Amino acid sequence: MRAVRVTRLDGPDAVELADIDEPTGDGVVVDVHAAGVAFPDALLTRGLYQYRPELPFVLGAEIAGVVRSAPDDVHVRSGDRVVGLTMLSGGMAEVAVLSPDRVFKLPDNVSFEAGAGLLFNDLTVYFALTVRGRLQRGETVLVHGAAGGIGTSALRLAPALGASRTIAVVSTQGKADIATAAGATDVVLAEGFKDAVKELTDGRGVDLVVDPVGGEALRASMAVLGYRGRVILVGSIGGEDYEPSAGNLWERNQSITGIYLGPELRGPGRGDRVYRMIERHIEAVARGDLEVAIDSSYPLADAAAAHARIESRESFGRVVLTP
Repeated sequence: MRAVRVTRLDGPDAVELADIDEPTGDGVVVDVHAAGVAFPDALLTRGLYQYRPELPFVLGAEIAGVVRSAPDDVHVRSGDRVVGLTMLSGGMAEVAVLSPDRVFKLPDNVSFEAGAGLLFNDLTVYFALTVRGRLQRGETVLVHGAAGGIGTSALRLAPALGASRTIAVVSTQGKADIATAAGATDVVLAEGFKDAVKELTDGRGVDLVVDPVGGEALRASMAVLGYRGRVILVGSIGGEDYEPSAGNLWERNQSITGIYLGPELRGPGRGDRVYRMIERHIEAVARGDLEVAIDSSYPLADAAAAHARIESRESFGRVVLTP
């Protein structure tokens, strides 16, 4: 089969299309019709992600396709349209083998491209907002990197989960249009966003910050975080560290919480909660309550370009590969 592999840790240029043996092992065998490309994939090409597989390895954390075969005692069977999580590798190929508990039926009215983009970012944001962020109805959510994959997911999901206002922080006016299309109530430019947010909230500040940037963005967020405000740190693409003042946190009952979804898919009771989230999310997309934002679609042969687009931070939603 054809698969997208990383043979050296030189970034997107190291991504290549190769002919390799089909995967073997127990599980659900899926003929892949679309595979999602996410920012962690770009980090993996440089060896900068916390998960570091041995070279060479096949990229890809989420897929959509058709079941070729499945064990008799599982919930899917040959011919079913499905989406699934591979747990960070093996998805960008013509065939993938997945654990049965990470495979979910894809409704007929949801395309494979949308299916390949509805789990990784959206699930991370769903968990961030509801479990770690404890989003309450009527609250105001500020979103950094609002035109990217995590950002657009947050702008789409926050109102559906009860937020009354979403403030998008973007770096350019072009990205402001993307954030508005994704559902932002207000959009501000990153340069000088503190003053703009204070004005928008009449000095009260925001209730919740979704931050995939970190560094200086996190520092500035603390200045616009309201009483009992929470910051959910989803990543640190800014590449900088910031240590907040403990005094500032306890004086205003504020908190900074990290999120990493991987461990939540494992362990007693944890996986069940996440899987229920996935099923509810797929149902919402099928009903038309939520849309999956697809930035662009590339053939497998152009996987390097797809990863370069992710790394450039110019994508406004999910980037998808179509075997």
